[in-house]
Parts: sequence; structure tokens; C-alpha cells
Amino acid sequence: MKKQLIGIMAIAVTLGFFSTGITWSKENKVGYPEGYRDWTHVKAMVIQPGHPLYGSFGGIHHIYANDSALKAMKDGVSYPDGAVLIFDLLEAKTDNNAIVEGDRKVLGVMVKDSTKFKDTGGWGFEGFKGDSRERVVTDPKTMCFSCHEPQKHADYVFSTYRQ
Repeated sequence: MKKQLIGIMAIAVTLGFFSTGITWSKENKVGYPEGYRDWTHVKAMVIQPGHPLYGSFGGIHHIYANDSALKAMKDGVSYPDGAVLIFDLLEAKTDNNAIVEGDRKVLGVMVKDSTKFKDTGGWGFEGFKGDSRERVVTDPKTMCFSCHEPQKHADYVFSTYRQ
């Protein structure tokens, strides 16, 4: 009975990772989020010249949430392990008096795993350059978490769900 329970738990954990669309490497790095565009789009924003974060994050922001993250966001509770949020940052271009999407600048990923990412509030952070799988986060604690840390009251997340 004990072996069956352990086997069932191992299958559940494996399926949980596959359902998030995240693949884990041996180093417990955050993987590229396959299929995230099919998740719920929860927010859009444009950071324009003059904003204090324009140099780093100027452009069009799209935020996506997997099912676990969406439920927590809607319920206003802490995010459970397995929650994934995507920050899709695109160039903002103007065309015919409209702001339109340009090339992708970075695809940011936050994955909640309170055991693996204890030093960063239970969140794993990664950024992928443009449309590539090239990792751009060399130190998640200083490059990502230091900015998210003031959001502790919201489980380190900036975005909220708009009804």
C-alpha cells in the first residue's frame, strides 16, 4: 500500500509539472513556458518614455497566468506551488497613430515552488531573451526578487486580476 501511495504521488508531481508547461533542469532553473499564450491573459500595460522603468522595461507588457495562478489571483490569496506567471515584454512601436507590438524583448517567468526557491519568497525567476531560449537572469535574487520584495503583501506579485 505504501509503495502504491508513493507511486501515485510521484505520478501526480510529474503530471503537475507537465500541466504548468514548465520543464525543470537538473539545476532547478525555471524552464521555458511552452504554450503560455493559451493561458489566461490577465493584464496589459505600456511603459513609455518618461516612466522610471522605461530604460529596462519600456514597451508593451502582457501578463499571462496558468490555472493555479489565475485562481489565486481571482481569490486574492497566496499563490500555491505550481502557479506560473508570464511577463511578455514587447517593443512598443507607433504606426498610423497607434501603438503596436514590435519584437519581443524578453519573456519573464515566475514559478511558485516554496521549497526550491526559499531565498526568493518561494518564487523562481527567469528571463528569456527575445524569441530565444537564451537565459538572461544570472542572479534571480538581485535581478528580479529585489524589485518584487516590496510586494510581499501580495505574495511578491505586481499584477492583479481585473474583473
